[in-house]
Amino acid sequence: MGHYRQLTREERYQIAALKGLGYTQRQIAREIGRSPSTISRELRRNQGIEGYQAETAQRVADRRRREARKCHKRIPELIAWVEARLRDDWSPKQIAGSLKEAGYPLVSHEWIYRHIERAQKAGGDLYKHLRHRRKRYRKRYGSQERRGRIIDRVGIEERPAVVEERSRIGDWEGDTVRGRGQSALVTLVERKSRQVVIQKVARATAEQTAAAIIDRLGAFDGLVKTMTLDNGKEFAYHKQIAEALGCDVYFARPYHSWERGANENMNGLIRQYFPKGTDFDQVTDEEIAEVERKLNLRPRKCLSYRAPIEVFCDGPHWQDTITGGVAVIG
Repeated sequence: MGHYRQLTREERYQIAALKGLGYTQRQIAREIGRSPSTISRELRRNQGIEGYQAETAQRVADRRRREARKCHKRIPELIAWVEARLRDDWSPKQIAGSLKEAGYPLVSHEWIYRHIERAQKAGGDLYKHLRHRRKRYRKRYGSQERRGRIIDRVGIEERPAVVEERSRIGDWEGDTVRGRGQSALVTLVERKSRQVVIQKVARATAEQTAAAIIDRLGAFDGLVKTMTLDNGKEFAYHKQIAEALGCDVYFARPYHSWERGANENMNGLIRQYFPKGTDFDQVTDEEIAEVERKLNLRPRKCLSYRAPIEVFCDGPHWQDTITGGVAVIG
């Protein structure tokens, strides 16, 4: 099969003349020796308000080629920026959506996936940064709670309705992520911004879990209004947490994980870095802090492709940090 050849000025004059005589697209294609799809594309892309005019069509085609050449000059910088975001573990949809929101040339997530595939065939490792779907154990909804009662537990049904609206900063959800060793991760997610705090504890006891929560959220003065927790016994010291942080603590219903949806989703993202079976005894605080940083800088579709840290702090958009080649894309 031969390569596609651009239409010439003379061919465009022929197309205009034959169209004026009432020829169909197939008849025009046959007359000038082109495929019907070429004629259809030409009329669709280069037809003006007053119909198809050869000179107008030629100007439009010339301008498109000039813009394409400019775009090709920028492609290396654009690709470098996209690859850097992939290595920060942004998904192709997050990258494409962020570029669109920032007003930069649109790059579709399909194109990014194709680029990753081409790189993989060439021996690249970008594919390793894609999130893989894993089968997850589904708890049996309605099953009897076997983890014991938490004293003075306040159920989610008593939580103020404003928390459900996600209209303010300060409503948190909490859980733990376990591994093979004695250590565990305490994960806390702010509902509106999806800002995450991850803290390792040597053992997931109620004392250590409460201390971790108080230590980390104590730095957010005035930004902790409520907390909705899982029913694990590690949260038995909830009254101490409430008193230290000046917040109200509620508990989701047993096996109703969707009532802490932001936290459940975030734990899934954390598992991208620390798969099930990870021995957290062997994971350093620095490694955990880096994962926390990446997740808080990663744009989210639910935030209109803003980053959690941006929404939480109401600070400058991440695009202000773009430097080098990407800054010329516009």
